[in-house]
Amino acid sequence: MTGLKIAVIGGGSTYTPELVSGLSRERDRLEVRHLVLHDLDAERLEVVGGLARRMLEQGGFGGRLQLTGELDRALEGADVVLIQIRVGGQAARLSDETVPLACGCIGQETTGAGGFAKAMRTVPAVLEIAARARELAQSDAWIVDFTNPVGIVTRSLLDAGHRAVGLCNVAITFQRSFAALLGVEPADLVVDQVGLNHLTWVRAVWLEDRDVLPELLEAHGKAIAADIELPTSLLGELGAIPSYYLRYFYAHDQVLREQLAGVPRAQVVAGIERELLDLYRDPTLAEKPALLEQRGGAYYSEAATALIASLFADTGDVQEVDIRNGSTLSGLQADDVVEVPARIGRQGPAPLPQPPLAPELLGLVQHVAAYERLTAEAAATRDSGLARRALLAHPLIGEYETAEALLERLAAAEASSQPIPVAEALR
Repeated sequence: MTGLKIAVIGGGSTYTPELVSGLSRERDRLEVRHLVLHDLDAERLEVVGGLARRMLEQGGFGGRLQLTGELDRALEGADVVLIQIRVGGQAARLSDETVPLACGCIGQETTGAGGFAKAMRTVPAVLEIAARARELAQSDAWIVDFTNPVGIVTRSLLDAGHRAVGLCNVAITFQRSFAALLGVEPADLVVDQVGLNHLTWVRAVWLEDRDVLPELLEAHGKAIAADIELPTSLLGELGAIPSYYLRYFYAHDQVLREQLAGVPRAQVVAGIERELLDLYRDPTLAEKPALLEQRGGAYYSEAATALIASLFADTGDVQEVDIRNGSTLSGLQADDVVEVPARIGRQGPAPLPQPPLAPELLGLVQHVAAYERLTAEAAATRDSGLARRALLAHPLIGEYETAEALLERLAAAEASSQPIPVAEALR
């Protein structure tokens, strides 16, 4: 039978309607005969799956939609396994964003101490899913990871020998906003964004064979800087546009003050999720609601479905992905996982050649790459010494007493609420 079987692990996510919308858009390039949404939360899966079914029917989907809580059933015979799970749910995210604050560290679910805690919970779960996929899915199946922290999770998958690629929405979000500023179609732009996941800089914006970044900065630098909440002068000095995640590094003290005085993002997202699920229950709703744009992960569906379509259609178009470095970025190890533009074909992503990173970029990337290497190993081996060294390596932590306090507080918080507590994950 022609067409692909796509298994979405974490199909009860409020992101799923984004993915379903993307599948409809890519119907000419991406023939799907069987879409499986898997989730452990049966009630949530039914709600999200109900909307997915209505959207697919409205879009003329001719394949089969299946909802299941059985992982093996979802994975059996799959051509693509898309992983978008959140171990511990929004409660775990709230812990990741608040526990580090007590140690004087920024609380963020993918960056710094919060990202470390998330990785320790998430990597073992993803590796377990991937191991079952190796046994049950097609032998040449792709694992597409949208589960944060994407760089560490993708590295762990590749270290375990899986055919995997990581995906983030930052570059495609920049692409859409830059296209609007320039008055061109998004497809006409290639955003040359390089670094590590959630630690990237846009060093060029290609319109056909011309780099329009200088004119973009000259004409719209203030608007871009305001959007990422960093000074316009910084963009000029760097000659690049930092990802908005760089604000945690470039404006650390200000961000920390804001977090200590403000409402955690996890609380805001939890509220949005409740509203979204209420909307999804409406039997007349057959399209993704506008509120979903506030959830985060903008353009995720376009990035995910475009990646899957290009992998199987062998198109050779350029997309931003998380892959092994090889020799792409000098100054990093070959087995580091970098986020770079790559040509996507049947054999997988082939990174575009990149000039060396400037010293002020390379130094930070090397620092965080060391942290990611140690964290991936700590999550896989459950070694407390590696965990401490990982926190010491991170530029937002770096002090021994702080690392010790973080490990104790994170372990206590997760032992009281999470299915894979740090206290059990470390020996």
